[in-house]
Amino acid sequence: MRSAGKTLTELWAQVRACRRCQEEGFIPRAAPVFSPVFPTRWMLIGQAPGTVEESVGLPFSGRAGSSLFRWLAEAGWPETEFRQTVHMAALTRCFPGKNPSGKGDRAPSAAELALCRPYLEQELEWLEPKHVILVGTMTTVTFWPKETLVSAVGRILATQSTDWICLPHPSGTSRWLNRPLHREKLRQALAHIRELRGARD
Repeated sequence: MRSAGKTLTELWAQVRACRRCQEEGFIPRAAPVFSPVFPTRWMLIGQAPGTVEESVGLPFSGRAGSSLFRWLAEAGWPETEFRQTVHMAALTRCFPGKNPSGKGDRAPSAAELALCRPYLEQELEWLEPKHVILVGTMTTVTFWPKETLVSAVGRILATQSTDWICLPHPSGTSRWLNRPLHREKLRQALAHIRELRGARD
């Protein structure tokens, strides 16, 4: 029986070599972005990389990442330590491109999500994370389709083996955090991260 580490190493080599979305004509160039860590108790899942992430090859390296890591610092988790100990992935591993309207990045299509989903499911199976941080609406409803971002942020959504903590996407929080209720929900979510990390289970 092969070890999870060996199996994951092979999987991540497949992810790096993946050209499915490019071959299907969804993107002009495939450049998968993720940050593999094994073993780990924690996993973070975002929506998709942006232009900075595509260039640097590291998740949450742009402006959204600055906000995300500022939040995590409030939860007592420095960026360097977070990147060293948390597996960071996304619903799709390649930059989907700019929105045709010219406002922001394009959201990955259902077909793109389906092409990337097997990688994510295998990671969850083989990493067996105790805690998963979901970033943004699309990521939240992908795993918790009966929830909304407002209903999910600030709670721990538990399954038999995993605690799921949802955060708003830091690139879209300028309006979302205008409401006091939403700011309180984010505060609660960060408090949960601090508590779960401190448990060291």
